[in-house]
Amino acid sequence: MHLNTLELQGYRNYESLKLSTEGGVNIFIGPNAQGKTNLIEAIHVLSLTKSHRTSKDKELIGWNQSSAVIKAQMSRKHGDVSLELQLSAQGKKAKVNGLEQRKLSSFVGTLNVVLFAPEDLDIVKGAPGVRRRFMDMEIGQVHPGYLYDMQQYQKILQQRNNYLKSTDIHRASPEMLDVWNEQLATTGVKMMQKRKNFIVQLQKWAEKIHAGITGGTELFTVEYKPSFGSAIGMDNQDQSSLFQQFMLKLTQGKEQEFRRGMTMAGPHRDDLAFAINGKDVQSFGSQGQQRTAALSLKLAELELMHEEIGEYPLLLLDDVLSELDQTRQTQLIETFQSRVQTFITTTGLESVNMSRLKNASIFHVRDGQLLR
Repeated sequence: MHLNTLELQGYRNYESLKLSTEGGVNIFIGPNAQGKTNLIEAIHVLSLTKSHRTSKDKELIGWNQSSAVIKAQMSRKHGDVSLELQLSAQGKKAKVNGLEQRKLSSFVGTLNVVLFAPEDLDIVKGAPGVRRRFMDMEIGQVHPGYLYDMQQYQKILQQRNNYLKSTDIHRASPEMLDVWNEQLATTGVKMMQKRKNFIVQLQKWAEKIHAGITGGTELFTVEYKPSFGSAIGMDNQDQSSLFQQFMLKLTQGKEQEFRRGMTMAGPHRDDLAFAINGKDVQSFGSQGQQRTAALSLKLAELELMHEEIGEYPLLLLDDVLSELDQTRQTQLIETFQSRVQTFITTTGLESVNMSRLKNASIFHVRDGQLLR
């Protein structure tokens, strides 16, 4: 897929902008706080209807603006598509080819992206929440129904947690708790199965890519770690048996949950485990190995999406090239060169291996303005 034009109105520090992207590689250069990342973010928001930097949509709307609008013209293998997303205090309105979408889940997946930012280097060594967000963002693009399940799960989880905090186990209503348990398990099981399938596919590509980067000297593995049971055990379980296992876990942990005022089992507590040659990368890997693992995961995402949707997504590199040494940067550039339309932000070209790039379009960003 190819993004041909991007228009912003009232978005962050862009009062009005129209960008035509002719080449396969587009580089945005400028000092910090000028709006480079805002451009990358706008493309990401147009893909997933949410920012990777904030959960508050009002922060995306420019100062003294009542709304923000992101528009794009793009080409996909089945034809040209126009997208429009409006953000306001009343919520979000999304259009595809001029037709308003009743559900945002119908809009998500029209434009696919893979984002690689400095914080993504923490996928391996950071907190479990970083890895859960990594799974959620990518699964949601190729399976939009997953986003709906995730939103429903979060609503049920919040209601259940509020109840656990507001009463004690002796005054609790078993019937009310059973209703929340059943709703949580029904939605949670759907998420868990999609996560398991996603990681199995991702592992296939990540192992191959990592072997290429390391010259075949390292075997990289990715394992889904559900909050109860095991991912291996899920292979032989249908949705019904996994549901029963989830319900049992919730029942067994009831005393601890009331004591702590929170739900102790479910997708909100899942994690991933990474290993190189059988050793845990998070605990025993060098910084270089951790960064190679993170890079392998991002490059694997590109291939997985290509496999799922039949074309490559856009690649968004937000100030990440300066974090990679020449070897890893070269591997990244050679992967997307001539295959994946790429948008790069950087404070200066000295951090980019320009000898590897061909026909890149360069834009200078100053205070919400673009200059060629």
